[in-house]
Amino acid sequence: MKKLINLLSIALITSTVISCGGKKAEQEAIVAPQGMNVLDLSKYGKPFAIFVPDTVAAKLEIIEQSSGSLDIKVGTNFAITINEQAADLDLKKKDIKEDEVLKFKNYVVEEPTAIFWESEIVKPEFHFVVNQKIGNTDYCIEDLKSTDAEPFDKATAQKMFDSAKAIKEIKKEEKS
Repeated sequence: MKKLINLLSIALITSTVISCGGKKAEQEAIVAPQGMNVLDLSKYGKPFAIFVPDTVAAKLEIIEQSSGSLDIKVGTNFAITINEQAADLDLKKKDIKEDEVLKFKNYVVEEPTAIFWESEIVKPEFHFVVNQKIGNTDYCIEDLKSTDAEPFDKATAQKMFDSAKAIKEIKKEEKS
């Protein structure tokens, strides 16, 4: 009988310790889609990770701008900029439609926090803006226009757009 009481006591103590000790929110593993890698941006002051193309075939560049924005490039097929302030999407839509050089064609996606559109100068090109709130901070992620590279086609811009929408917050571990 004494052994049974000891076993029950140990089981009760163990279950109490386990249930009370797990108060910390555990970080869920971040798994990138096929052909993409997880890029942790916490060392750049951003509490999140973003998916970027596999960097085996193309060079990854991360540039901290003096304006506070963070530019991320992988070769010539992935280029985004992250700003610590949400974009005014209504104003952006107005600017897009009134642009006399880069002629607006249509919206591929038009949501309250994101737009993805097609425009054209000589040939079709695609651009996007995504607003994300991570913790208490608003971020704007958009394609990075380059004079050195060809404008993005729909598939390339879609990959960047999906990446911007799939940002994963990195939770800091709480000290007990």
